[in-house]
Amino acid sequence: MGQEFIIKSQTLEDKVNQLLPSQGGFQAGVDLSASSMIVPVVNLTEAAEGSLLREDLQLAMSLTSSTAFNVSNATTTLVNTTGYFRVFATMSVQADTSANRKSNFEVTDGATTKELIAVEVGTTSAAGIIKVLLVDFIVFLQAGDSLVAVSTDTNSFLIGNTRQVADVNGNLINPL
Repeated sequence: MGQEFIIKSQTLEDKVNQLLPSQGGFQAGVDLSASSMIVPVVNLTEAAEGSLLREDLQLAMSLTSSTAFNVSNATTTLVNTTGYFRVFATMSVQADTSANRKSNFEVTDGATTKELIAVEVGTTSAAGIIKVLLVDFIVFLQAGDSLVAVSTDTNSFLIGNTRQVADVNGNLINPL
């Protein structure tokens, strides 16, 4: 026979509220409990979150919820709203004999800038060599943050898409 334990944790109660919105979340007078008895578990997390999509499908790009970009020889703000965003892109830079070239993604709040990922080539006698990098990452933007694409030359490119995958609170946003 197993033992029952009452769990008092605001963190766990908040997580229940987030994960089970369809059940009204954690309600007053209901205690979280644990047991030392082995009980089979059926994972209903996706249904409880209101999403029946697997995570890999939830991250899919789509016609209406993806925003395409093509940046060359410019600094372009790609996203400036809060939340979690998937970035799927190709970064490329062609070497030159007279100048350094670079393509990079940055996050900035207007005062501080952090480089996330970059492709760069210095001056070289092997002009025409091209460095290419395929990137697929998720970035979190708080209020005031922006995701920026930077290309230093007409022969450096950032081409791809962004799509919001969750709001600032982590609630998933399915593709449309």
